[in-house]
Amino acid sequence: MTHHTFSKTIYAIQHLAFEDLGSLEDIFYQLGFRIRYFEAGVDDLTPALNYEGLTVILGGPIGVYEEEDYPFLTDEIRLLQQRLASKKPTLGICLGAQLIARALDAKVYAGHQKEIGWGELEIKPIEHNILEPLEGVSVLHWHGDTFDLPQHATLLASSPLYPHQAFSIDQHVLALQFHIEVAEDMFERWLIGHTCELRQGKFSIPQLREENSLHAQHLEQAAYHVIKQFLKQNQLLS
Repeated sequence: MTHHTFSKTIYAIQHLAFEDLGSLEDIFYQLGFRIRYFEAGVDDLTPALNYEGLTVILGGPIGVYEEEDYPFLTDEIRLLQQRLASKKPTLGICLGAQLIARALDAKVYAGHQKEIGWGELEIKPIEHNILEPLEGVSVLHWHGDTFDLPQHATLLASSPLYPHQAFSIDQHVLALQFHIEVAEDMFERWLIGHTCELRQGKFSIPQLREENSLHAQHLEQAAYHVIKQFLKQNQLLS
């Protein structure tokens, strides 16, 4: 197998200012990477989606199927299809995971109810499941949409409400419906930014804040192991 030398930079596509790499940013810095952000809908995403190294596609409140209102999604999905076809390392979180599913011709649609709050995943008992460090760890769920499992994808995790919480394709694609990246000290931005959604769904803001202080640090520790493994299996880390 040929070993490529990639630049020690992580490219990240944001769909919303406060949904950034969060705790993963610190992890990438610790491992010797720099970070370059792209803003979907504002920046040309071609360099980010053609990049040979790791590109992370982050979350946001819009739906993958809202191309009529948000035409940039059409280009993002097209570029993502090319990226996935050429097997470049790609991590998708929440909307990012849905975009990957859509780029792989799976259906993405509104779920039967919103899943917002902290909770444990059912980690699938398959050999070398990259999400094993998340066994017994509460993660942050924050989504209303879901997706069918793409063809040739390996299901890695489920939750009681949604069976498709994470999947991988070979070594190069990791798609997470849940939020692995939330940083404890940045959570207030989520509560402020998503106030309309939280009020509408009658979610308790004090409860979410309390759960964050209980669970976020454990999640940050587990996330380190998942991310490190993903970088290693893509030969981005020795």
